[in-house]
Parts: sequence; structure tokens; C-alpha cells
Amino acid sequence: MRAIDTGVPVEAGDAVTAVTAADAVDAVALDEAVGFTSDLIRIDTTNRGGGDCRERPAAEYVAERLAAAGLEPLLLERTPGRTNVVARIEGTDPYADALLVHGHLDVVPAEAADWSVDPFSGEVRDGVVWGRGAVDMKNMDAMVLAVVRAWARAGVRPRRDIVIAYTADEEDSAVDGSGFLADHHRELFEGCTEGLSESGAFTVHTGPGRALYPIAAGERGTAWIKLTAHGTTGHGSKPNKANAVSRLAAAVARIGAYEWPVRLTDTVTACITELAALQGLSVDPRRPGFDLDSFLGKLGPAAVLVEATVRNSANPTMLTAGYKLNVIPGQATAYVDGRMLPGGEAEFIATLDALTGPDVTWEFHHREVALEAPVDGRTYAVLRESVERFDPDGHVVPFCMAGGTDAKQFSRLGITGYGFSPLKLPPGFDYWSLFHGVDERVPVEALHFGVRVLDRALRTL
Repeated sequence: MRAIDTGVPVEAGDAVTAVTAADAVDAVALDEAVGFTSDLIRIDTTNRGGGDCRERPAAEYVAERLAAAGLEPLLLERTPGRTNVVARIEGTDPYADALLVHGHLDVVPAEAADWSVDPFSGEVRDGVVWGRGAVDMKNMDAMVLAVVRAWARAGVRPRRDIVIAYTADEEDSAVDGSGFLADHHRELFEGCTEGLSESGAFTVHTGPGRALYPIAAGERGTAWIKLTAHGTTGHGSKPNKANAVSRLAAAVARIGAYEWPVRLTDTVTACITELAALQGLSVDPRRPGFDLDSFLGKLGPAAVLVEATVRNSANPTMLTAGYKLNVIPGQATAYVDGRMLPGGEAEFIATLDALTGPDVTWEFHHREVALEAPVDGRTYAVLRESVERFDPDGHVVPFCMAGGTDAKQFSRLGITGYGFSPLKLPPGFDYWSLFHGVDERVPVEALHFGVRVLDRALRTL
């Protein structure tokens, strides 16, 4: 890229000053964001788990377009067909920290019979792009690609290096994706201190004229658990005090019924405080006796931003036992989707020990750390300003994700992650339900908004 006025602001402490250059986004970028989203949806990258996925065609698609923008993308695989793409945009200041922008290329399965359209059609109809990945997260993949190409056309060069990463396997264990990159290609992320990715800065309408834009500044940790009960094999007609199925069922029932205590992290506390302020309330969520459940009832639709992240959780999801109806098996297994708040791992482990009891053992099937990022520094302020510039009536608030993203793996490299995939959505558009849902779709105008916000945020940062 040739260098011209970058539009990078002069820093004054943590203040955010205006980007001086005109926005780099042009009409081509807006069209490309829509076209790229549609094209990527048509490339079926369904991740069924256990290695059953092939991201390479999508990786080649984005790599070709990054190369056309003057970058030198690398295609990297741990397993054939499970392809990642990494490219670096060189900044003008070699001493500045680098910024990582990442998105995953795989998607969860879709049952075509349940959909109104072919889930891999990428159909654009009535101003909406339809298909698996329109929300999670080929929309963000496409917007980043459109911004990078717009910069190339305009000759924009950022102050700091920006590393672009498109990953495989986020929808399973990430061992072929961000985990592989973090463990075996850390040199590609040299200098990166912060990262931006999915699940944040999209509109949540909580009442007439009130639009929130939650920016993710935290994630609960992943604790996928395997339970194993052992017992005595025997005839199904005879009494058996050491029935593995009964032992497992009892443990699963205890786990499913357990009410986890409230534990408020810094991010969730900040979210509650800001949501209260928007309603003219002044609260201290950490004062003794604060009735959180009663307060959440006052938040109405906005409660969705915090209600899943005020506690650890453990939800039984799979059961396996037996091989014949009239035979009591000697072993039974179950799986539990557990999530741990930042700072909540010790409590989670102790609670699982108590709930499983003496007859059932448990182990981590998959485990990743919980994350928190600052909401009182310049980076969060820049992200807030970038959204509010294009929707002055919107209100940005921090929130903690109930689940997780590739930011967990990249945190091994010392990279602090934020969920920032901006979209301006119309009232009544239930974005939350479309994650892994039926009839996944994204409005064209939302993509246009996202490209403009991303351009500003990246150049300002």
C-alpha cells in the first residue's frame, strides 16, 4: 500500500479525537461487503465437530481478495483442508503496538428443511442477506475484507500494524484454528496487544427510541465436562445397588437443578451500572443486599445483556449408556456444557466435585479461560465513539459474552480481546435468536453501517 494521510488522531491521554481524513469507505466497499457476505455463505463450511469440516475454499476466497489489495496472505493448516489465513498490513510507526482483527470461516450445521430459503444460497432479498453465517460470522469476515480493500484503493496506511486473521474450527475446539495459530505461529502476531472480533456493537432495541450497542469486554470461560459413572453389570430384572445409569442420572439431575450463586465481574458491574443510568437509576450492584433478580426485572429487554453472565453455569447436554435393554451396563457417560465467569474457576471445580458425588467422576473435555478487557481506557472509548458517530442516538454499553470466541486462544499471546462486529439493526430484528438459529440473515444496511464504523474504529485505533 502507498501511504497518504492516515487520518490517525493525535492522542491526548485517553481522549478520543476526530479522524482527520475523509472516511475511506466508498460505494465499492459497501457493495463488496454485501457481495462478499453472500459469496462466503455459498461456500459451505459447516463444522460438524470431530474434524468434519473443510474451510479451505473460503480461505482461498479471502486470501485471493487480500492479495488483490496488495497484501501477502499466508494459508496455514494443521490438518489438510482446515485452512487459516493470516496477513499483515504494515503501519507507518514500526514502534507502535499491533492490532489483531480476526474472524472465523466455519459455521454450525443447518437443517435445510427448517429454513425459508436454502441456508447456503446467500440469497439477497428485500434488502436482506440470507444464509448460514450471515450473523455468525461471515458478515464480519466480509466487512473486514471490504475495509482492507477500500484502504488499498484510497492509499490509506494505518499508524500501527494490523494483523488480519481468518480462522478455522472456531465452532468446535479451535485446535485447527486459533489454537493452532497461537501455539505454532505466534511470530505472525508479533507486537499484537489488542484484538477485535465477533459478537459486539450490534443494535439491541430495548424500548421505543432506545437502541443499545453492547461491546463485548469479557467472556465466560469454557468448561465442557465429561461425567463417567461406573457400576456393576447385571441382568435388568434383578436388583442392582451399583447401577451406573442410576448413579449418572442422579448426578446429572443434581447438576441441572443446581442454582449457582451470583458473582458480579467488573464488566457485568459496569454494564448494570450503565443500564441503570439510562433509566435514571443510580445503583451499586456490589453493595450488600443488592437484589439483582429484582433489578433485572426492571431492565425489561435490556436484561438479556447481563442475565446469562451473573453466574457460572452447567447444563447437561448428552447422555450415553447401555447396549441392550435388559442388561444393566457397567458404565454410563454424560456431557455438560459448563461456563465459568472470570475468577470463577475454583468455585466451578469445587461445585462439580460436590454435585457429582462419590460414584461419578468428571473431567474437562474442553477447557478455555475466561476473559475481561478494560472498559475505562482509550480502546473502549474509541470503539464507543466510532459507533456513536454513525448512530448519535445509540447508547454503547459494555457486556460479557455468555459463551466464547477465538479471543480465548489469542489471549495466550497476551492479546486483549473485544467483541466488535458493528451492525445497525431495525426494531424487531431479533439478532440474538439468529446465532446458530433458523433463517439466519442480516440486513444490507446493517452491513453498510458496519463497514463505515469498522473503517473509523480501525483508523482511529
